[in-house]
Amino acid sequence: MTEVVTYKREAGKLDMQAEPMLLNIGPSHPATHATLKLIAELDGETILKLTPEFGYLHRCFEKESESHTWTQVVTYTDRLNYVSPLMNNVGYAMAVEKLCGIDVTERCKYIRVLISEFSRIIDHMVCIGTNMVDLGALTNFWYFWKPREEVYMHLIEPLTGTRLTTGYTRIGGMAWDLPDGWEEKARGVIEHVILPAIADVNALLTKNRIFIERTMGVGPITPKDAIALGFTGPCLRAAGVPLDLRKDETYLVYDRFDFDVPVGEEGDTCDRYMVRMEEMRQSVRIILQALDQLPGGPVNVDDPRFNLPPKQEVYGSIEGLMNHFKHIMDGVQVPAGEVYSATEAANGELGYYIVSKGGGGPYKIKVRPPCFPLFQGMPRLCEGGMIADLIAVLGSVNIIAGELDR
Repeated sequence: MTEVVTYKREAGKLDMQAEPMLLNIGPSHPATHATLKLIAELDGETILKLTPEFGYLHRCFEKESESHTWTQVVTYTDRLNYVSPLMNNVGYAMAVEKLCGIDVTERCKYIRVLISEFSRIIDHMVCIGTNMVDLGALTNFWYFWKPREEVYMHLIEPLTGTRLTTGYTRIGGMAWDLPDGWEEKARGVIEHVILPAIADVNALLTKNRIFIERTMGVGPITPKDAIALGFTGPCLRAAGVPLDLRKDETYLVYDRFDFDVPVGEEGDTCDRYMVRMEEMRQSVRIILQALDQLPGGPVNVDDPRFNLPPKQEVYGSIEGLMNHFKHIMDGVQVPAGEVYSATEAANGELGYYIVSKGGGGPYKIKVRPPCFPLFQGMPRLCEGGMIADLIAVLGSVNIIAGELDR
C-alpha cells in the first residue's frame, strides 16, 4: 500500500499530514522466499508495528500422520526443516522409541550423532550464506554452498540414497549401516572442505566494517524476553542463555563428547552470526570424537517386533514372509500412551508430542518446531528499527517455513 497523505487548507496555508504507511513484505520478496509475510507499519523508514503472517507452505504434517504407519511418518518429517532433514528423522524416531521403551544400539546412537552434527553444520551454512545474500555479500553464499554440496554428494547421498528427503531412521535403528569408506570420507570433507570454508567466511565477515555496522546492535533481545517468547537454539544462546539440550538434557551419547556451548551478549544479529560460526566448529569437534569412538555391531535392535526380517527369511520361510507382510501393512505396533521427546535441532528445540491408542499408527502428533516461537518474536526484534534492518534480522533468525506451517 502506498502512503496516504491528506491535505488541509487553513487560513491560506497548505498543511500535509502523513499517516503511517502499510507495507507488505513478502511472500513475493527475495528475503522471504515466497513462504513468509510481514506486514510493516512505517513512519518513513522506521518500523512502528510489525505483524508476522504465515501459512504459505503448509505441509499438513500433523494431520497426515494420523492416517499412516509409524514408519511412514519418517518421510513426512523430512518436510519439516528441509535444510537439515536428518535431524527431524532422528528426533521423531527417538520420540517413538521412548514410547516403546526401546534402547537403540551403541552404533546407532553414534551414527545418529554424526548425521545430526553434519546436518547442523550445513543448516548453519545455509542460514549464514542466504543472510549474506540478503545483505548484498554474495561471495559468502558461494563459499558456504560448496561445502554443503560436498556433504550431500559424498556423505548424505551415499548414505541415504537421496538428498533432501532422506527418510533414513527407523523405529529401533536405522534403514541400514554406513557404507564402506564413509568414515574416511567424512574426515576428508571436514579437513579439506568444511574447516577451510569456515575460515574463509570468518576472514570475510567477522572483522568487516560494513558487516559489523549492518548487524551489531540490530535486532537485539534480552535474555528475559527471549525466554518469554520461547526462543531456543542459537537465537537464545546469542542472547546470553547457555541452554543446549545436548548438555542440559543430554541424549544419545552427547555426554561422552567434549564440546563447548557458545553464547552471545546482546542477542543481536551479529551475535546470532557469531554463535552459529562457533557452533559449526564445535560440531566438527563432536564429529571427530564420534568417528574416533565409533563402535561396531548392528545398527538395529534385535527385536522382530520392530525390525523387518532379513530378505533370506522373507524369501525362504513362511514366518519371515508373514512378519514382513504385517510390518508393511499394519506397521510397528506401539503401546498406548503419550510422550514428549525433544532434541537440539539446528534452530533450537525440536519436540514431538505423540499420542498412541495402540496399534500401527499414531492417534495424534504435535510438533514443537523451533521456528514458530522465533517467528512470533520478529516484532520484538524489529519494531523501532529501520526497514532495511528487518531483512538482516529475518535472515539471522533463520525461519524455515516447512516446520513453521505444519
